[in-house]
Amino acid sequence: MGSLGTMLRYPDDIYPLLKMKRAIEQAEKQIPPEPHWGFCYSMLHKVSRSFSLVIQQLGTELRNAVCVFYLVLRALDTVEDDTSIPTDEKLPILKAFHRHIYDTDWHYSCGTKEYKVLMDQFHHVAAAFLELEKGYQEAIEEITKRMGAGMAKFICQEVETVDDYDEYCHYVAGLVGLGLSKLFLASGSEVLTPDWEQISNSMGLFLQKTNIIRDYLEDINEVPKSRMFWPRKIWGKYADKLEDLKYEENSTKAVHCLNDMVTNALIHIEDCLKYMAALRDPSIFRFCAIPQIMAIGTLALCYNNVQVFRGVVKMRRGLTAKVIDRTKTMADVYGAFYDFSCMLKIKVDKNDPNASKTLNRLEAVQKVCRDTGVLHQRKSYVNDNGQSNIYILMLVILLAIVLAYLRAN
Repeated sequence: MGSLGTMLRYPDDIYPLLKMKRAIEQAEKQIPPEPHWGFCYSMLHKVSRSFSLVIQQLGTELRNAVCVFYLVLRALDTVEDDTSIPTDEKLPILKAFHRHIYDTDWHYSCGTKEYKVLMDQFHHVAAAFLELEKGYQEAIEEITKRMGAGMAKFICQEVETVDDYDEYCHYVAGLVGLGLSKLFLASGSEVLTPDWEQISNSMGLFLQKTNIIRDYLEDINEVPKSRMFWPRKIWGKYADKLEDLKYEENSTKAVHCLNDMVTNALIHIEDCLKYMAALRDPSIFRFCAIPQIMAIGTLALCYNNVQVFRGVVKMRRGLTAKVIDRTKTMADVYGAFYDFSCMLKIKVDKNDPNASKTLNRLEAVQKVCRDTGVLHQRKSYVNDNGQSNIYILMLVILLAIVLAYLRAN
């Protein structure tokens, strides 16, 4: 659930953590009895517990479609990510993947751990896909086809320019945003705004760029071959080779490059806020909003943080639980984006080469949030009340003493 030290430091994380733990246990107990659906939901829990928790809030029909969509794209991503597959073998698989989802006999052994299980038993996902309504199937097939073609393109092409970076992120994540919008439309729960393609794309790009920034070290250390998604146009200003940024002697330039990457990601926030504000269904809203808040929180932690080049930087589990527990309305989203942008803004060093650009983008986000007039309703993620924390800690200690006494007697 979280280390004792962390819980003592953040005692108000305890209740949301307990709620999240209970929700995960409940979700795991609700695995469908049918073998193919049972496999899909069990696999979803294994590859992404937080996503499997959020998806449970959706209605059954839409939840099944999103579950299958996620696993199809996760399988496609597993093929792309496996650097041991020869290029001449990988390209045809990526380009034809949209046809494999109709074939309950198809499987392909690649990936590791749970991803290998997903690929070896992909027939379960195909069987579940074939039970979806035609509108859902068409949306999933179209996005899978476009994504596979885009991935194939970038197997043979490095990410050189910022436009390349945006194009790559569009193929692997922006299309996910478009696909989800199509699934929401097919469910009858949402309507599409005139600019839905642009803002759906931005929803995906913001999440993907956050992941690419956070996963620098994992990607650069990938064997047998590094995965490099940071655009040369950005990292080339700070190093001769992208892998040089992980070495301690290059820490200052590495952090400047990191901050440049974070600043690039911030440009998508206003579109994301616009997309979420247009959603009508509360369960779809929470499904979309929670990952976006996690992304801005992760960027706030990564910004100006050399640890990105040394290990894993991520939000503590208790803060994740708070986000899941608190995110219910658009006012909660504006409050969270405002708080995390403030946290990031405090970390901006005036000597950073991109300081003014970063501050301008953060101020634009903060203005959008302030102009809604709802910030006074928020519970802060950044400046939790210290006195309240002491009371919570005292209560936890008291409960521990009572439990110990009851067990002894």
